Amino acid sequence: MSDPSAASIVSTAPAQPTDAAPATAGLPQSNEKPRGLLGDAWRDLRRKPLFWLSATLIVIFLLMAAFPQLFGPGDAVNGTLDRSLVKPSGDAWFGYDFQGKDVYARVIYGARASIVVAVLSVVGTLLLGGTMGIIAGYRGGWVDGLLSRIADVFFGLPFVLGAIVILTTFNGPGTSNSKAKIMSLVITSLIVLSWPVVMRLMRSSVLATKEADYIVAARALGAGHGRIILKHLLPNCLAPLLVYGTIMVGSFIGAEATLSFLGVGLRSPVVSWGIMISDGQNFVRVAPGLVFFPAAFLVTAVLSFVMLGEAVREALDPKLR
Repeated sequence: MSDPSAASIVSTAPAQPTDAAPATAGLPQSNEKPRGLLGDAWRDLRRKPLFWLSATLIVIFLLMAAFPQLFGPGDAVNGTLDRSLVKPSGDAWFGYDFQGKDVYARVIYGARASIVVAVLSVVGTLLLGGTMGIIAGYRGGWVDGLLSRIADVFFGLPFVLGAIVILTTFNGPGTSNSKAKIMSLVITSLIVLSWPVVMRLMRSSVLATKEADYIVAARALGAGHGRIILKHLLPNCLAPLLVYGTIMVGSFIGAEATLSFLGVGLRSPVVSWGIMISDGQNFVRVAPGLVFFPAAFLVTAVLSFVMLGEAVREALDPKLR
């Protein structure tokens, strides 16, 4: 194959007579600038009620995580036993748990740990898996084969079983880890067990994109590997990762709650929805609100991120418009 010449890359329109009237004379001129993929997706998203509903709920949960004091002055840590299992009232909208702690305050403050763990886990998973996928897809050959086999090893580990093994080893009963260390261990376990999916997704996107005409043209013009990856490959391969990352936040919120419920994830003094459900399961008959309220917030948060991910997927995929 001969190298593409400048004439094959850039085409010029034939010259027009100077006295000819323009073809668009008499037609209304539009000042609207051409939009890219993200611009078209944003215009499509603005028309979807599902997007606005899920985005509103997510903003509320983010405010709960960042500024829990805006939603009430209750104490989520301290309680008195004389208020044990007191039913909901004006002073405590969701009642008190078996230790006399305000359930409403704990539900509000529990959003912080759950969302922080989920968001940081997603960021780490996208960075690790995305980097591996770009390297494997762009380099190909033995590099692709080696990274793919490593991903297969991690992909073959059952998620819950692998997380239990990791967390019981470093955060088992009898350990006195700090809040930050407990959360970092949960985040690390989620990243280690989830990055192969992102790696496969990014690798397939790179393989489908790296032989495109504009990539071939960039190589012919002397662009280096770093410029091709950062300027051409990465922007055109991010759409699947944005969709998957949004859905993955909701999945990781549920995964953190599951691990905390099993006693291997977050633990006191950390406040999270999974811990609240685990603590309240023994009192579900006498005080069902101890399980219902944190579970309702958990399900709503997961569904919000999943619905947002579905809306973004439909907006970024031209076949679904």
